[in-house]
Amino acid sequence: MNAAANPLLDSGELPDFAAMRPEHVTPALDELLAAAEAALAEAVQERTPADYDTLARVLDVPVERLRRTWGHVCHLQSVADTPALRAAHAENLPRITEFSTRLASDPRLYAKVKALAASPAAAALTPARQKVVADTLRDFVLGGAELQGAARERFAAIQERLAELSKRFGDHVLDAVDAWTFDVDEARLAGVPADVVHAARARAEAAGQPGCRLTLQLPCYLPVMQHAEDRALREALYGAWARRASELGDARFDNSAVMREIVQLRQEAAALLGHASYAHLSLVPKMARSPDEVLAFVRDLAQRARPFADREFTELAAFARRELGLATLEPWDRSFAAERLKQQRFAFGSEEVRPYFTLPRVREGLFELIGRLFGVVIEEASAPVWHDSVRFFHVRRAAPDGRKNDRDGEEPLAGFYLDLHARAGKQAGAWMDSARQRWRRPGGTLQRPLAHLVCNFAAPVGGQPALLTHDDVITLFHEFGHGLHHMLTEVDEIAASGISGVEWDACELPSQFMENFCWEPAVLARLSAHVDTGEPLPPALVERMRAARNFHNGLTLLRHCEYGLFDMRLHLEPGHAGCETALAFEIAAALSPAPAAPFLRYPHSFTHLFDGGYAAGYYGYAWAEVLSADAFSAFEEAGLFDAATGARFKDAVLASGGSRAAMANFVAFRGREPRLEPFLRHQGLLADAGEAHASALAG
Repeated sequence: MNAAANPLLDSGELPDFAAMRPEHVTPALDELLAAAEAALAEAVQERTPADYDTLARVLDVPVERLRRTWGHVCHLQSVADTPALRAAHAENLPRITEFSTRLASDPRLYAKVKALAASPAAAALTPARQKVVADTLRDFVLGGAELQGAARERFAAIQERLAELSKRFGDHVLDAVDAWTFDVDEARLAGVPADVVHAARARAEAAGQPGCRLTLQLPCYLPVMQHAEDRALREALYGAWARRASELGDARFDNSAVMREIVQLRQEAAALLGHASYAHLSLVPKMARSPDEVLAFVRDLAQRARPFADREFTELAAFARRELGLATLEPWDRSFAAERLKQQRFAFGSEEVRPYFTLPRVREGLFELIGRLFGVVIEEASAPVWHDSVRFFHVRRAAPDGRKNDRDGEEPLAGFYLDLHARAGKQAGAWMDSARQRWRRPGGTLQRPLAHLVCNFAAPVGGQPALLTHDDVITLFHEFGHGLHHMLTEVDEIAASGISGVEWDACELPSQFMENFCWEPAVLARLSAHVDTGEPLPPALVERMRAARNFHNGLTLLRHCEYGLFDMRLHLEPGHAGCETALAFEIAAALSPAPAAPFLRYPHSFTHLFDGGYAAGYYGYAWAEVLSADAFSAFEEAGLFDAATGARFKDAVLASGGSRAAMANFVAFRGREPRLEPFLRHQGLLADAGEAHASALAG
């Protein structure tokens, strides 16, 4: 099937997502897998020299095309899932996994790269290429290239089975959320924001039902839990959320056996590679040097957060008894009570600012900020998309006056798709993913990066623009940080451009760095315009919001530590497979002042660990937040919009990507290794000013 008949085979400037269909998947992969197989066979021939450029031309070109096309299929399955697309994905996943596993462990190709690394020509390679070669050798070892015989075959079988199980885990979570609905009379939604009620009423009408239809989609679930005065309604939603994809929910979507087998197989794979645990294996390509270092880091943060968290929970329970008549603060009461306490203490509630954050205004303000910081212009462009709410944009280098640079017909630096609204068939959460990487292709053509930026915000209702919570704004900035890391790279090697080659526990640095701007008055003034009046956030409201910034930060940080410890211990200590719930409760009892509901099954929907690449790496959020807070403090010192500081951050971190170690990037920007004080200060958890010079990550 040629490109005219199959859009997955079209190598044009932009993928034709609108034309891609499930029936295109298998024929396209038939052709691309055959080409990649032929390329591998040619690359390992004796006549093919152990030369960087030759291997790139012979092997990397067809393999990159295969991976890029498979990425399109995976992306569509995550944002526009249908039974037919899911079936096509499932049919081809074993084929892709088998080839990828074999490629990553091919002893002939491994020998070729070792020969390249040992050749006199290796010393003349650029530093970026030298790092790519070193990373490739490391990844061959991690991919099982040094295994022999039965061990090699078993390792390959494990990789295929893990890919299948990870997909099944994510599908179960998506299906469990999509399958659950709850129809209620509108009277039971007292206290819930009007646009959320409007959307629930529209869902019921579309289903031919009276009243309102609630779902577990976050734009519905979160505001109901925060604002619904009906306690029984909150309990019903919380119960469904806590039990989803577990043995206590719909049996079709139970992840218990899936989770157990994933943990067992990961440990077996680690043992085959000679590591004491999967945690040890996972940390080989990360900044952290050992599980003990990670555990010490997370436990130290937990110890610092615990006094604050204890006080916060005690105050919340007392407030709930005194003001809300709740003798016992149940898990389904906590978001509701916290929102009421925040309103009382700071004269500020989350819903108070929502009318000011219209999506068009937030987007415009974000683009303007990115332009000021990094010298680029973002403009909307036309592209085929998978849903009519998706927008496409180009990123261009700005002229000295800050406007679009059209000199000599200069090509855009990058492009990105913006898919921001929740809907059925779309996975929950928010993420950035690559649609195409920057690469100086063999022959000299520069391939420009493309990014997917995906969130799950409430859709527009009633003819008004979509309204965002401040948390939504933070999420959008977070994902744009990842996107900038991907799009503003200046590295020409595909294995080191953007986030490729970046240690996993440093990947969150740009994303969490961008979050800090969401609290600055000068930025908020540009992000906000009231949906009715067009007025920006009043300064008094900004100050109340900022005063509430660290509200319950002790509890929040402690919860992240709880998840990080669960993840690390699950993958470090033997015997937890099949006992994930017991481990979760053990850690919660030791860390959290807030008792967990006995039916809570959060591991069963913990997609970060079981379908998201964060296994034995969830600690990385806190690890990178230490880096990001220190990086942002450079802007606090020099000026929020200081162009020189922005250029230095772009050059040292965003543009350099994975071409050198993440710590080297940080030191190039900050002039020193990271310190813990800015993180604790931003969190409102700095108990001792003498800690200002304590090193966080430098051993």
